[in-house]
Amino acid sequence: MTLKIESLSDGNGTTIRLIGRMEEEHLDELKAEVEKAGPKIALDLAQLSLVDVEAVRFLAVCEDDGIRIVRCPPYIRDWIDKEAHPQR
Repeated sequence: MTLKIESLSDGNGTTIRLIGRMEEEHLDELKAEVEKAGPKIALDLAQLSLVDVEAVRFLAVCEDDGIRIVRCPPYIRDWIDKEAHPQR
């Protein structure tokens, strides 16, 4: 399975739902969706089954840029935190 990206907009912003496996090869497409989404963005990771290190680094940068990450599986959350703060 590859990555499926669904974008849902309402009056409060855009939620980008990521489904499947997120790997480095998908980042350009995801970056384009993020740029298109506007200022209030949330990435919904509930249906994300697998990530690679480049995807995790991208998610850490997204968070640093003010993009909310919601419904994140615990192992991905831990990995994002380690990438964002490697000295911990």
